Amino acid sequence: MIKGFGGIFWRTANVDVTKKWYNDVLKLDINDWNGAMIKAEPGTETIFSLFPEDSGYFPANQQVMLNFRVHNLDEALRHLEQLGVPLAKPAESSEYGHFAWIEDPDGRLIELWEK
Repeated sequence: MIKGFGGIFWRTANVDVTKKWYNDVLKLDINDWNGAMIKAEPGTETIFSLFPEDSGYFPANQQVMLNFRVHNLDEALRHLEQLGVPLAKPAESSEYGHFAWIEDPDGRLIELWEK
């Protein structure tokens, strides 16, 4: 029945600041309608995963966490460092790939993933 995700929508206290941050930091081309079209590349998948309420994987006051796939995490980390965007916690590697976490202007934890 499900074909794919149609979008991710949320509220923000300051649309212009948040939009600029996502444009600059994550290089998302957010348009005048305050959205960006992200087209999946062949061989990539979107994961829908449920976490128990007491999971410490992301903040308890945050109901949803964004996970963005990146081509090269080392390059992404260099870009973040040039912009002065700190990591929210140390980068990690596991059998699932390489991960890093940052926070957006509203304090949302965002996961970057290279598989």
